[in-house]
Amino acid sequence: MIPKFRSQFNEKYVPEAYGRLLGLLAEHCGGPVQFRVAETPIFVPKAMLDEMAGLGGAMAKQLMEDAEYLAGAGRAIPAGFDVAGQTAHPHFLTADFALIRNSTGELAPRLVEIQAFPSVFAYQVELCAAYRKVFGLPESLKVYLGGLSEETYWDLLRRTVLGDRDPEHVVLTEVDPLHQKTFPDFELTRRRLGISVVDISSLEPQGNKLFYRDAAGKRIPIERIYNRAIADELISRGIELPFDLAQEWEVEWAGHPNWYFLISKYSIPFLSQSRGFPEVPPACFLDGFLAGPGEDFLRSRGVDLGTGSEAERGYESLLLKPLFSFAGKGIEFSPTRARLEAITQEERKNYILQERMHFEPTIETPFGRTQAEIRILYLWPDGGELTPAISLVRLGRGKMMGVDHNKNQEWVGGSAAFYV
Repeated sequence: MIPKFRSQFNEKYVPEAYGRLLGLLAEHCGGPVQFRVAETPIFVPKAMLDEMAGLGGAMAKQLMEDAEYLAGAGRAIPAGFDVAGQTAHPHFLTADFALIRNSTGELAPRLVEIQAFPSVFAYQVELCAAYRKVFGLPESLKVYLGGLSEETYWDLLRRTVLGDRDPEHVVLTEVDPLHQKTFPDFELTRRRLGISVVDISSLEPQGNKLFYRDAAGKRIPIERIYNRAIADELISRGIELPFDLAQEWEVEWAGHPNWYFLISKYSIPFLSQSRGFPEVPPACFLDGFLAGPGEDFLRSRGVDLGTGSEAERGYESLLLKPLFSFAGKGIEFSPTRARLEAITQEERKNYILQERMHFEPTIETPFGRTQAEIRILYLWPDGGELTPAISLVRLGRGKMMGVDHNKNQEWVGGSAAFYV
């Protein structure tokens, strides 16, 4: 999106450089990255990232100040996953934005999703460094947001994850972490912060304390958990933890599990109907849509819901999204009326319908223009402020932008944004 840097990069690019990029990442990340890395970063004006960062932060704070919204979101937490000791604010936040053409033909951000859950904070720094080294990117191109430098970024991440605890007593928990595609981020976090990475199902309860085993098998008390385990994976895989999540444990959470539900896709209908954020696409809950008011709202916002008999209608302008899925799982394009009505009455409250956005292809590549989804990653340490820290980019040419949805293509995948 900055033509000068885009054209320079494309002119100098050689396929061998991509192999060096992957090799450098594998060397620094403890092994090959298991998801597709894009051949290129993107180059954007700082004002664009700042606008997105400001929007995501404002949306999160509006939700947190709405007691009625939080109460409703709390009631949507699945049984057994309402964890005691909820923190006053989330420690992590991500806000994903599409770039669309607005009515005046200008590029404008639109919210795709907002989630109070950690992302790949350590890996993204390594990816940016690898792009810079392999492709000789100038120092004038920056990556850190919120006024941060490399030093202050790591300090902020350290304070957010560790609090005031000794790293020996802080663990990163995930489901089978050694086999997750995000393992490079876990490994880089372990090395940089000095914490252990453990399977959440291996934690050992005793009294009101939790313990883990270090590499030597020594049993060590846990004082703080950097939680990366996603509830829908625990549910879908039928994993029974050796401790009750809902019980009150003598442990702090860096990324308290409740915030995963409280600021999530559940928030999109509320944000879109508040009219405070035109950047949020119109959305409603499935039960409200089928009951009538939700459909009326979407029509009032100009969403094309088609014509003809309801029984045969397909909603080309809509996406059907389960509330608490991750990485695009379960999203359906152009659902039919029959499909919507087939979802049971009890389950309808767990889905939203959202207007489908058309990403503007903005990145010039040898394979034609490619779309970019830009994620702003925020940190919020104990006693600190919500701070945009760095961005993450996903490039794609398919219906969906996640790296799992753009296989067998080139110049797509996980990427990074450099700005001036």
